[in-house]
Amino acid sequence: MSNRIAAPHSPAREAEVWAVAGGKGGTGKSFLVSSMGTCLARKQHKVVLVDFDLGGANLHTFLNVAQSRRSLTRFFEDKDARLEDLVVPTEIDNLGLITGDLESVSPESVTFSRKGKLLRHLAKLDSRYVLVDLGAGCHPNILDTFLAADKMITLVVPEITSVENMYHFIKSVLYRKLIMTLKDYGFKDTARHVWQKRESYGIRNLREFIDYLRRNMTYLEPILDKELGGFTMHLAVNMARDSQDIHLGSSLKSIFDKYLGLKASYAGFITYDDAVWRSVRERRPFMLHFLSSRSSKEIEILVDNLVHDREIPPSWGQP
Repeated sequence: MSNRIAAPHSPAREAEVWAVAGGKGGTGKSFLVSSMGTCLARKQHKVVLVDFDLGGANLHTFLNVAQSRRSLTRFFEDKDARLEDLVVPTEIDNLGLITGDLESVSPESVTFSRKGKLLRHLAKLDSRYVLVDLGAGCHPNILDTFLAADKMITLVVPEITSVENMYHFIKSVLYRKLIMTLKDYGFKDTARHVWQKRESYGIRNLREFIDYLRRNMTYLEPILDKELGGFTMHLAVNMARDSQDIHLGSSLKSIFDKYLGLKASYAGFITYDDAVWRSVRERRPFMLHFLSSRSSKEIEILVDNLVHDREIPPSWGQP
């Protein structure tokens, strides 16, 4: 089920948009996006990857593609630019790329109207899947692009800073989803007031905030049921070294449910593999040149789970 709030009278969307975020840098988002895109393309799906990591774009490196002048910068700086004209080919059949820019665009330079146009046009690309590589942090551009996706995928590595940043990111995503939804119904100010005064209401976290709105403002209950009922986050763990690391995804599911009231699906994990850094150093796309590695098989499982809305069995990674 899509998490997106459809705009009134929006045309039918053809491409399925996946957005990958991690809350902080260094989690391996670009590696995962390039690998998942290659995996889907090898299964004969037409795929376009979009590097929306403004100021830190490096998705092209993982695919051995030169930095293109037809980057996403042009879309934001030229009002006549068309997103489909920015797609450059890769050495992989069925896989195209819209490169980012390392210097020209800052998040503040992306206007609201241009961001809205980008979100509308992502799914109009001539593709079966569009995978978006998002930057770190909780800037509204990142949150809104993430929320516009049909599948929201968060990547974490087994480090305390990564887990903390991921939790903060997802909390920001859920709060923005809630506020923007209630804004559409005219209740944004009411909800913000309760959140700002949450200590006086005995509210300790977002789950208790949502429960308070349901319990004390019953007119909001059907809205919350409708908009949050199918809201799902897909989790992936990268660079897992042991069973405890693998079990991190299941632990995070429980945390999200307890403190955010959020449904999460543990889609898969990728174990630590020296072949990954070798593929980057040698500029060889991982899912083309390291197919016999354990990590490539784990990525295939992850992709299949995302395509079919499955998750790994709870018993995986039990210490």
